[in-house]
Amino acid sequence: MSRRSSSRARRRVPTLLAFLLFGALLANLSTPRPHPDRPPNASPRPTPADSSGPPRALPGGRSKVFDGHFLVAYYGSPQSTRLGVLGESTPDAMTARLRRAGRPFATKDRKVQPVYELIVTVVDARPGRGRDYSHDIPKRYVRQYIRAAHRHGALVILDLQPGRSDFLTVAKRWEWALKDPWVGIALDPEWRMRKHQIPARVVGSVDAREINRTSAWLAALVRRERLPEKVFMLHQFKPSMIRRIHAVKPRPGLAMVQHIDGFGPPRAKLATYHRVARPGQFTMGYKLFYDEDRPRQKPADVLRIRPKVRLVTFQ
Repeated sequence: MSRRSSSRARRRVPTLLAFLLFGALLANLSTPRPHPDRPPNASPRPTPADSSGPPRALPGGRSKVFDGHFLVAYYGSPQSTRLGVLGESTPDAMTARLRRAGRPFATKDRKVQPVYELIVTVVDARPGRGRDYSHDIPKRYVRQYIRAAHRHGALVILDLQPGRSDFLTVAKRWEWALKDPWVGIALDPEWRMRKHQIPARVVGSVDAREINRTSAWLAALVRRERLPEKVFMLHQFKPSMIRRIHAVKPRPGLAMVQHIDGFGPPRAKLATYHRVARPGQFTMGYKLFYDEDRPRQKPADVLRIRPKVRLVTFQ
C-alpha cells in the first residue's frame, strides 16, 4: 500500500493500490485454505455460571482486563496467511511467538497479557449468499483458538468485518463464543459498508448509535452470564470512520478500547494517533505491522507514546 513519501508523512489513509491488493485477497478468500491443525471436536465453552456464585475470572484470577496488565495481541485469521500473522501457524506455535513479542512490554509492576485477535467475520469482494459482502469463518476454528486460550492463559478478541450487514446482527451470531469469560469483541468500521458501497473501494464507517446498540447487547450478556469484564474495541485510522464518536457510551462490564491502526513511517503513524486518539473516552490501542511499517517502531518507542498505549497489536 504505497503513496508518495510526502503524502505518507502527512496522513495515514488507505491508497488505491491498497484497495486493489486487498480486493485481490478478498477474491482469494472465497476458497478457504485448510488449516494445518486438525480442529478439536470438543467445545471450549465453559459451563454456565452459577447465578448465585461470583463472576468467573480472567486469566490470573482478575476481573478487570487492564488491571496490572499490558495487552499484546497477534492479529489474523486461521484461513489465510495474508490477513495477519495469526494465520501463519497453529495456535500453540503462534502463542510461543506472541509471548516473545510481548516480553519487552513487561516490567516488574506490569504483566503482559497475550491476546489472539481473530477475524471471525471476514469482508468479501462479492455479495455472497447473504448479499452482505462478508462471511463467517467456520466455528471449529474459533473453538480451536478458545481452547488454546484456556491452555495458555490468553484472551481472544473476535474481530468483525461486517460488509453491508450491521455490527449488532453479526455480533449476535457469535454469542455462543462471547459467553466464554475470556472472549471479547472488536468492531472494524473500515469494513462497515453502506447500502451501495463495496469493500476495498471505499473506507467504511459507522455511527455511534450502532456502536452503542452493540455494546449495550454485550454488556447485558456480561450481566446475564455473570462474566468478568470484556474487551470492546473500536478500530480507527480516520476521524470519519466513527461518526459522532463523542456519543459512544461507556458500559459497565466492558473495557472500551480505541485501537489506532495505520501503517508507514513512525512520524506518519504518530500523526494519525494524535489526530484520532480520544484518551479521555477510551483505553488506547496501537498497531504495529511486521511488513508495512518501515522502520517498525520498537517496544520502547510504543511505551513512550503519549497518551499512553495499553494494548499493542502485531499484524
